Amino acid sequence: MKTILRTLLYLALIVWLGAEIFFPVVAAISFKTQPDTHLAGSIVGQLLRILHSMGLVSGIVALALLALAPTWNIYKSRVVIAPMVALVIMLACTAYSQFGIIPAMERDRIAAGGAIDTTDTSSPYTQDFNKLHGRSTFVEETVLLLGLITVVLVARAETASAEQPRFATAIR
Repeated sequence: MKTILRTLLYLALIVWLGAEIFFPVVAAISFKTQPDTHLAGSIVGQLLRILHSMGLVSGIVALALLALAPTWNIYKSRVVIAPMVALVIMLACTAYSQFGIIPAMERDRIAAGGAIDTTDTSSPYTQDFNKLHGRSTFVEETVLLLGLITVVLVARAETASAEQPRFATAIR
């Protein structure tokens, strides 16, 4: 049972971080292969929504598994606190991007006439869109960095549970 639960935890982290790692590659390819930036941006926007959905589900699963891990004697409760805090921040950042930044960028795009012209820097819609795009990039980088930290913290929790003295129960 412990192996199954650990596997589910690792799988949840792998799915989320794998998507975060490969998203910039897919975005770059979209902008290089599509005939115009509007089409590429539409593809990237849809992919980002999918990435966020995957992240929210994976994050909730990982958070639930970490919360239950001490009950199932997988990890000690004190070692799961730090990865759980990191996951909560990752979830908050992802939700902010999904439900705050992306809709605001979409409003700017529609207000600009359906497509953002990145060369028209005088347009307030383009300026706001670019500001939001920078914020979105920062949020995604933060989620990725926190995800990597979470992996390290889970590995530390794994090491801590493996280093428990085997004779400790015999002494009590």
